[in-house]
Amino acid sequence: MAAGTGTGTDGRRFDSGRVCLDLVATGAGESGACERLGSPERLAEWLITSRLVPHGTSLAAVDGTWVVRFRRLRTDVDRLMAAQLGGGRAEYALERVNARAACAPPGLRAVRGKDGLLVRALSAAPACGELLAAVARDAVDLLTDPEAREGLRRCEGDACRRLYLDTSRGRRRRWCSSEVCGNRERVARHRRRVKAVQ
Repeated sequence: MAAGTGTGTDGRRFDSGRVCLDLVATGAGESGACERLGSPERLAEWLITSRLVPHGTSLAAVDGTWVVRFRRLRTDVDRLMAAQLGGGRAEYALERVNARAACAPPGLRAVRGKDGLLVRALSAAPACGELLAAVARDAVDLLTDPEAREGLRRCEGDACRRLYLDTSRGRRRRWCSSEVCGNRERVARHRRRVKAVQ
């Protein structure tokens, strides 16, 4: 499935470059105030904005059990990515992600939209396990692709832990967002210089 997009704590759209990393970005911060999968409605919204399901897909089946299962997968993917960045192993998380990835993702088909152009649609109403499989497969794909794995980064912003793929020229990107975390760092650096001069 296509790389997804989520909404950050500041209301801006965040695109990590991979849907599995976008899922990790929905996590609660230290205070728990930033939980973006806090209800079935929020999860359904994320499934659409992440492009796991096309707009207009019925998500009436999404309930609290889906939220719990997506949060568990989010934790496992986060542990795997942290282990990858830190040289660890996270074997239990790996087993759980592999088990999810072994299931079939939702079936896709092309249908004519109102304007006559082909658009993506699901073959049937999505099941939770199918959507979890799509995210888990994306994580497996990222971790087993040497080029993608080489671009895995964690934001260097002071209060940010977001993961993203660095596809910049020379792979020198330091922040998940130059406009948010990068700007905060530049402002902080400026304040330190002004303070040092005083």
